[in-house]
Amino acid sequence: MSTAHLTSILIWLPIAGALAVWLLPLSKYATGSLAVLVSLIEVGFWIEQASRFDFHQSGLQMSEQAKWFGELGISYHVGVYGFSVWLVGLTVVVTAACTGYGFWVGRDRPRAYFGLMLLLTGATVGVFESQDLILFYAFFEAMLIPLYILIGVWGGARRIEATVKFVIYTMAGSLLMLAAIVAYGLHAGTFDLVNGPTSASRWLFLGFMIAFAIKAPLFPFHGWLPDSYREAPPEISAVLSGVIAKAGLYGMLRIAIPLFPEPASFYRTAILALAATALVYGSLLAFRAPDFRGVVAYSSLAQSGLITLGLFAGTSLGLSGAVLQMVAHGLVSASLFLLAGVVERRTTTGEFRLLGGMARGRPALATLLMTLGVISLAVPGSANFAGEFLILAGVFQQAWWWAVIGAGAIVLAAMYMLRLISGVLHEARGSTVADEAMDVRPAELALVAPLVAGLLLLSAWPAAISHNVGPSPKQPTSSSSAPLTLP
Repeated sequence: MSTAHLTSILIWLPIAGALAVWLLPLSKYATGSLAVLVSLIEVGFWIEQASRFDFHQSGLQMSEQAKWFGELGISYHVGVYGFSVWLVGLTVVVTAACTGYGFWVGRDRPRAYFGLMLLLTGATVGVFESQDLILFYAFFEAMLIPLYILIGVWGGARRIEATVKFVIYTMAGSLLMLAAIVAYGLHAGTFDLVNGPTSASRWLFLGFMIAFAIKAPLFPFHGWLPDSYREAPPEISAVLSGVIAKAGLYGMLRIAIPLFPEPASFYRTAILALAATALVYGSLLAFRAPDFRGVVAYSSLAQSGLITLGLFAGTSLGLSGAVLQMVAHGLVSASLFLLAGVVERRTTTGEFRLLGGMARGRPALATLLMTLGVISLAVPGSANFAGEFLILAGVFQQAWWWAVIGAGAIVLAAMYMLRLISGVLHEARGSTVADEAMDVRPAELALVAPLVAGLLLLSAWPAAISHNVGPSPKQPTSSSSAPLTLP
């Protein structure tokens, strides 16, 4: 098997699995089993991809290209950089755990549910591997379709309101990005990300950035976040926070910054200010959130701000820290949302005033939550500490006050995580916590433990990612790819 084919397999295997789940008249158990099997095979193919990737070589690898619409310069062009390998791995690992969670809890309408989960996996991998703007947009939109349905059908009591808000925000961003893509491609004569020229158009840059800021999300484009994260099934919230939010940050890293270097430099201070605001504002909201999911949701807003600080710091330290923090936070937030689902299944609520005292008699739950809490606190030796330290060091090289703001917000992060741990495990036992409420079951442990194990491995060896990110993609500087100036 060629390395190029591995890239396409990771996109199309789960999509083929989705078609099989939809078309084959399987039982509920067989449908879930097939979906989990496809997800695990997907993880295996990613391990093969990562083992074959040469992290010492810069540039695009494992690429595959075929003309799609030759007259318009549109092609099926896929490949991976060092940083995208890790984001593909985050995607397949988290979605495998979340698919397994859906199988464990026995979601109704299994053929529809598991088919959508597999389609979501393939489309998200496609976002991280696309090297053509039209192909990127196609996967970016395909990624959202299953999310709309999964939230709207399997969500909580206010799922329709949450879905409508999610659709409005994301569609507004998508339309702006489509207009920017078309304008760029028609003027450049190509939509290829590797060989296309850079652009000096600030309007096109803003079109991309608003779409990516909505998806990340960043302040003030986060209005869809509270309802969606609270009303979605816990495993879908885990995918939203752990993976989908990273697609917006990846768009900044892969498209907005290298394709529009002059506008990115021009708007750097404004974007750093928005990122710092998101970091502080999200941390304050997380500290005041009255429920488990609310803390994790708003902490995701804060972490998106922190990662954006690293991306727009314009330094190699900031870039390395941002990618490491994307992966580490993706694993942390996905694990916490799955544990929120575990708690809600036993108590019917995630509100702190009704919880408490769950550490007694539940050692597995207490151990998992404490471990994730310690990593989220960014104690020295944890993966989060390494990522945040690199980001702060990188943004310090841009200006010292950004690092001061970031360091202050990290103190707030310690406060809201300690509040979450205390509200669930300690405090007086709430009215919904029964003595007979069982600990984490072996099947649930099998889903969350690999994510936590990945975090512990990254904590022991953060250089596995931070030293293997590779340089940010640079556009060609030859005369055939001169900077493109648009109004």
